[in-house]
Amino acid sequence: MATYRLPSIAEATINILKHADVDFKMLGEEEWCCGSVTFRTGFIDDGIKMARHNVDALKAIGATRVVTACAGCFRTLSVDYPKLLGEELPFEIIHFPMLLKELIEAGKIQFPSGEEISVTYHDPCHVGRHMGIYDEPREALDAIPGVKLVEMYHNKATASCCGAGGGVRSTNRELARGAAEIRIKEAEETGSSVLTTACPFCTFNLREGVEQASSTLEMLDFPEFVAKILGL
Repeated sequence: MATYRLPSIAEATINILKHADVDFKMLGEEEWCCGSVTFRTGFIDDGIKMARHNVDALKAIGATRVVTACAGCFRTLSVDYPKLLGEELPFEIIHFPMLLKELIEAGKIQFPSGEEISVTYHDPCHVGRHMGIYDEPREALDAIPGVKLVEMYHNKATASCCGAGGGVRSTNRELARGAAEIRIKEAEETGSSVLTTACPFCTFNLREGVEQASSTLEMLDFPEFVAKILGL
């Protein structure tokens, strides 16, 4: 998703890793889709082929940690790959907000001082209700000087879906748009100027919703938001 539909997310992630002087490699053409949507829509055999290819490609470059900027990729690699391939993966999977928190705490990323920005965070289903990861993205936002995190009424375990996941946007566009409209109204009620999340599917659907509603919210994926503050 970030490679083909929202490349600004991939570019922002790369720029932040370089800024923090993280030693990393990329798979390039050997990076296939993680298979999340393939698994969710019932094409298990095709998904297993994708999983096998990606795991072998990551082994081939000697990866010890795999960073994802996508909630769906994070859940798929962490939960689905070991189960469907029947093996323990020889590398750690870490989602970008969790890595950002780690880099900030290690002093590898320092933010410039600036005006206060009110931000509200949308919990992606794949890392939230699927994996129980709620605090780390918020802690990373709180660690950024000038960022004021304002919660939506429905947040964490009660957060509503953006409408794009599980193949919904692909099969029922109007339902997906309706879900996004509800979420955007709730984000606007916080009085925040920025709506952020850590999932390209959520960002894609919510960004379209923001545009259609002529909302004053700025919809930025987590790496995009961080890169903007850092001036990358």
